[in-house]
Amino acid sequence: MLSFPGGRPPTPGTVGELGEFGLIRELTSRLTATPAVKLGPGDDAAVVAAPDRRVVASTDVLLEGRHFRRDWSTAYDVGRKAAAQNLADIAAMGAAPTALLLGLVLPADLHATWPVELMDGLRDECDVAGAAVVGGDIVRGETITLAITALGDLRGREAVTRAGARPGDVVAVTGWLGWSAAGYAILQRGFRSPRAFVEAHRRPEPPYHAGPAAVALGATAMTDVSDGLIADLRHIATASKVCIDLRTEAFDVPAQMHDIGQAVGVDPLEWVLTGGEDHAIVATFPPDRKLPARWRVVGEVRHPSAMSRVTVNGASWHDGGGWDHFQGET
Repeated sequence: MLSFPGGRPPTPGTVGELGEFGLIRELTSRLTATPAVKLGPGDDAAVVAAPDRRVVASTDVLLEGRHFRRDWSTAYDVGRKAAAQNLADIAAMGAAPTALLLGLVLPADLHATWPVELMDGLRDECDVAGAAVVGGDIVRGETITLAITALGDLRGREAVTRAGARPGDVVAVTGWLGWSAAGYAILQRGFRSPRAFVEAHRRPEPPYHAGPAAVALGATAMTDVSDGLIADLRHIATASKVCIDLRTEAFDVPAQMHDIGQAVGVDPLEWVLTGGEDHAIVATFPPDRKLPARWRVVGEVRHPSAMSRVTVNGASWHDGGGWDHFQGET
């Protein structure tokens, strides 16, 4: 009796040989649903319940060679990461993720196992967040490209935006910081270990629960850390018209990250403050608010200012502190 990994036979042939509709059937057959999905893939559009009557939506594009490399990450890794970075945006508004839509560009000569494993990764990350893949589109192109749209439901809560930080608020973080950047540095040098940091780059683990929980804790502003802590806090500072100061002594840098930094000639604090793609959640809270242990207070909101900025120990960081898609490091 034959047996196959995951209980399924391998998908035969290339994307072109399988054809658009054959590939769609193969991908959608692997999906699961949630109670929010009233009508999944197979019709002109999906139907997703929105009991709150407000839908939180976010979208991202991932391009091979720019946002992922097939020699570094499996298709499954790419699926997990693509879903995570979009679902984290939903959680960072204080909403519960409900659904994800996929636009997929594929070369015809790509083996069909690649999009199948990609879909498995998307599905499994959605399962972690309590969401489901509900539809999308596939077209032929020269470069693998993913366009992801994530949806969420506020469940009666008010959305927490970037614009509510007030002088005197504390700045607190939950989730990993700097791990993905350290993993990226390892991969750039042709290594695959320490594995925990490499896996953090391949498959980030956003604290999805923390976004909605932060609303109940009275968060005044919030975002996920996608471009680097300083860069993303700068968005909060600008939207809130305040200055924010971080304290380096508040960050817990793991000993192994110090070892990696020493090996590659980088201060690990650089990864913590400017490394993106961990998708931790950073929020501001009233100073008298007692926060659970999973939240680490790392700074405070200072005076109002039309020239909003983020400082570290009262001074400007030595570089811009984040990532800009058109300028690179800022």
